[in-house]
Amino acid sequence: MTTVPLRLALVGAPNTGKTSLFNSLTGSRQKVANYPGVTVERKSGGFVTPEGRSVTVLDLPGTYSLRGRSPDEEITRDIVLGRFAGEEVPDLVLCVADATNLRLTLRLVLELKRVGRPMMLVLNMIDIARRRGVDINLERLSQELGLPIVTSVAVRKGGVDELLRRTDDFLSRAKAERAANQWTTPTISDLKAAQREADRIIAAAVTMPTKPDTLTTKIDAVVLHPVWGVMILALILFVMFQAVFSWAQPVMELLSDGFSVIGQAVHDVLPDSWSLLQSFLQNGVISGVGSVIVFLPQIIMIFLFILLLEDFGYMARAAFLMDRIMGGAGLHGRAFIPLLSSFACAIPGIMATRVIDNRRDRLTTILIAPLMTCSARIPVYTLIISAFVPATRLWGWVNLQGLVMFGLYAAGITSALTVSAVAKFFLWRDHAPAPFMLELPDYKVPQLKSIAIGVLNRAKAFLYRAGTTILSMMVLIWFLASFPTAPDGSPGPAINYSFAAMIGHALEPLLAPIGFNWQIAVALIPGMAAREVAVAALGTVYSIEGGKEAADQIGQVLAQKWGLATALSLLVWYIFAPQCASTLAVIRRETGSAKWMVVTFVYMLALAYAASLLTFHLAQALGIQ
Repeated sequence: MTTVPLRLALVGAPNTGKTSLFNSLTGSRQKVANYPGVTVERKSGGFVTPEGRSVTVLDLPGTYSLRGRSPDEEITRDIVLGRFAGEEVPDLVLCVADATNLRLTLRLVLELKRVGRPMMLVLNMIDIARRRGVDINLERLSQELGLPIVTSVAVRKGGVDELLRRTDDFLSRAKAERAANQWTTPTISDLKAAQREADRIIAAAVTMPTKPDTLTTKIDAVVLHPVWGVMILALILFVMFQAVFSWAQPVMELLSDGFSVIGQAVHDVLPDSWSLLQSFLQNGVISGVGSVIVFLPQIIMIFLFILLLEDFGYMARAAFLMDRIMGGAGLHGRAFIPLLSSFACAIPGIMATRVIDNRRDRLTTILIAPLMTCSARIPVYTLIISAFVPATRLWGWVNLQGLVMFGLYAAGITSALTVSAVAKFFLWRDHAPAPFMLELPDYKVPQLKSIAIGVLNRAKAFLYRAGTTILSMMVLIWFLASFPTAPDGSPGPAINYSFAAMIGHALEPLLAPIGFNWQIAVALIPGMAAREVAVAALGTVYSIEGGKEAADQIGQVLAQKWGLATALSLLVWYIFAPQCASTLAVIRRETGSAKWMVVTFVYMLALAYAASLLTFHLAQALGIQ
């Protein structure tokens, strides 16, 4: 038996359950990265077949065709064809189809057959198809396609057992060579012919039910209603942001107390003669990184809601509902999903714009995606809101802090639509977005295993970010705030004589008109590496300035040292604040030009300064100090 893992590639159209099948096969033994040279996500994992074969499985981006009209589809095509540098040719291609809707997938199957790779067709969600009365003659379908077929229920325990067994049988009989046939890009005529052949095969092997799925129809009659549907969408978003404050708060307090205990333990263990090391560990590392990690429960809450809605099948409905609103702002309806993904992080949101075919529609979406309130803003928002907004409840159940958070998210959405409308008017007035066409997936009960894996991967990515970028920034901030040391007998806090104070005071004249002090100026600089670093930077600066009590009660310190006008100005700044360096780099790679990266940075910086200036002076005019 070979010790080299066999390579298996999962191919399929979106919403066929391909990712659920991947999760079922690999469990937690999966890695998420990017393909070299591009920002397309690469998901790989491993499993062992019943006969002991070690298999490496690659979950390729979803595609309807091998024509390669987007970067995602190009990756899938090139890996299947063996053209992608750095990726070995798969030993077996598993084409995953939704058994309740075979029409589009069978056309893809016929395209894949022309490639000549060893292949099996996996009819996923076969249980739902049978429950709905879809009768598939597997033997006839296999004969018509000339392919082995296996059924699966990826979300059910034991639902892939037959697939594992058939994979063993297939691999044991498959030829060693993996050479593909000569393949050429199909023309429109080729695709039409393939679709006609797919329809013929379906008519010969599949019997559809006489009654449609009435449950889906009834739900869609409500959630797709032009009035009630929009209200339901707004309610879902409102509940999500209320949950960020109300549900995550107990875990956040537990984490905060835990880091305080760790910091105090370090302080007590180290002798006073080691004060420099004591300050570095307590104020630089533990307080700095801990002040960001404490917001992990809220970030998990955002990801949990997004994954649940996506798994349930609601995301596509939300995109349909928003098409008319977004069309008025010059956006394509497909832009909704990338923009909603940007609530978690702008990077995957920008990458998700690849589903938009037209370059100008895609470019507009990329330019405004950073305005959506990403999870990196949550630590900043939470810190300021908790310090300046009372934790009272309106009407007995609405958390006032959550309501303010909802307002900040709504401001981000409104600003994004406004910028898109302005761009359409000045740059692309003669361009009309393409008609919005989207296949609505069936409603499904969200699968806890897939949701858990998705949340876990995103939590690990955040913690990795906290352990690398944020930690390195905290070490830098601590150094700048601690050196040079104050001369003997100098009045005032020692930090006033540090490099950080020098930098902050140099920038203060530029930021004073919008109400920012030198400490905020210091925090904004490393915030360019990652927005949440601004919170940790403020914690480090004020901890060194005010000692242990400031480290434990940073929110109270801000409430004492800042006015409400300054707090409001900083909140507004972060609605528009220029993106982190990673996002700017992704914009450059996705657009293929540094020009649009610079345009994004400049226009967001100008918006942030203008909005903060207006907010600060308006607050002062109203008597808010």
